[in-house]
Amino acid sequence: MATDLSSFPRIQLGQWPSPLQACPRLSDRLGRTVLVKRDDVGLLGVGGNKLRKLEFLLGAALRDGAERVVTFGAVQTNHGRLTAAACARLGLPCDLVLTRSVPREGEAYERSGNILLDHVYGATVHVVDTDEQAEVRHQELLAAHGNVASIPVGGSTGVGALGYVAAVAELIEQFGDTGVWPSKLVAPLASAGTAAGLLAGAAAFGWEIDVELIAVSRPAEQARDVLLPILDETAALLDIAPPSLDRVRITDRTLGPGYGRPTEDVWRAISLFGSTEAITLEPVYSGKTAAGLVSLVEDDSIGPHETVLFLHTGGLPGLFAYTPEAATYLGS
Repeated sequence: MATDLSSFPRIQLGQWPSPLQACPRLSDRLGRTVLVKRDDVGLLGVGGNKLRKLEFLLGAALRDGAERVVTFGAVQTNHGRLTAAACARLGLPCDLVLTRSVPREGEAYERSGNILLDHVYGATVHVVDTDEQAEVRHQELLAAHGNVASIPVGGSTGVGALGYVAAVAELIEQFGDTGVWPSKLVAPLASAGTAAGLLAGAAAFGWEIDVELIAVSRPAEQARDVLLPILDETAALLDIAPPSLDRVRITDRTLGPGYGRPTEDVWRAISLFGSTEAITLEPVYSGKTAAGLVSLVEDDSIGPHETVLFLHTGGLPGLFAYTPEAATYLGS
């Protein structure tokens, strides 16, 4: 079992371990003990969960002699922003092929938030309308340049998921130090690399915990279909059997109209975390996941005597891309 992750190429991009924060005021409001794993905190690129994936993805790319990196996402992709930041740190040219996949427009969405930082970090940004156009641009970039490393949406591959296998080892050490172990883990499920790494890491290191995955980009069954092949790939890299999903529940109760389209419950969750603990969430990933946590408390899926770990995956710049809607719900 390859739980010694030193056998995989890796470059350090984050400052680990990320903080494990007790949240007494939030816990009091919810009537449950809540701890937050602050993967939103970081010195590179404003932080976020994608840094853990990029440590392994770019480690492999450099091993293979990559001279340029191209990756993909929506206009306000967190992954694209952090890929641009990591490439700036490493001196690698970076192309971001961004698709207008979220039905939003306006100055805030199209020019601020993550896409503004993409330019700050020196990436070449290509905005297209469809996935088909994105693939055409991808092929043009491959033909125009030398050794190009192509990273898929969200950095979600088995190699990328190793970043969250490492995060599980980090969490086990942190909880071992505190002596207080959570009964449930609440995390987002989107492109599935983070979730796959968490589940594979828990299996590899023998961490028994119930996992609530909040589908933030597609309905639950489709989200499961995205998760399973990446989970199998990650398990194969670790030389373990594919983990069972017996202790995993996937819910889309806070998905709303779809990816990048927050509901009023999401804005309420953003306000709750901000007003009680000054923890900043955004409306695409962390806000929807927090709304899922609140709903699980409200229906007693998370009981009053449980300790819950909330994985904060970052995405702060994306909040500003939703300024008009945020002003409506949060006041300004």
